[in-house]
Amino acid sequence: MESESRRALIVGLGNPGKKYEMTRHNLGQMVLSAFADKYQWSFKRDTGLKGEIATGIVREKKVVLLFPTTYMNLSGQAVQKTMDFFKLSREDVLILSDDVALPFGALRYREKGSSGGHNGLKDIEEKLGTQEYQRLRLGVGEPAVGYLEDYVLAPFTKEEQEKIPEVITQAVTFIEEWLVQEMKEHA
Repeated sequence: MESESRRALIVGLGNPGKKYEMTRHNLGQMVLSAFADKYQWSFKRDTGLKGEIATGIVREKKVVLLFPTTYMNLSGQAVQKTMDFFKLSREDVLILSDDVALPFGALRYREKGSSGGHNGLKDIEEKLGTQEYQRLRLGVGEPAVGYLEDYVLAPFTKEEQEKIPEVITQAVTFIEEWLVQEMKEHA
């Protein structure tokens, strides 16, 4: 069996379907997709795991990528099933999620903490039974007016769309550094 220092699960949160692809709530999936593209990995649907899965190797570490195919508020189902299937502990997991409490483009890494009202993170916490799991929060800003749900499910503005490639590049670089750091800490 592979040592846990040689494996990782990275989860890009979002909602399924074309209509949500370019929305703020799907920024985690956008980052994960860019990471997969960089390494030329392809996703395959796995109905048993309730997600789309891609696997590959980064610096001798087996990496599993997961797009839950459930709606955001049920993301924990896919995370738990995938962790069980690949025999991963929560220390092997990194969740990528949007965060309205951070300015657009800001990145914040946390090893534990509350969901901050994010329904996907709430469900993951419920399924894992803890708030102690690693996450990279991707700032999408907060609405000046209106309902939060409408804001996160709306497409990015033109100005935001112009900045998305830079944000995604920074997040992909963070993921690569996280993978290397995880190997060092478990060596």
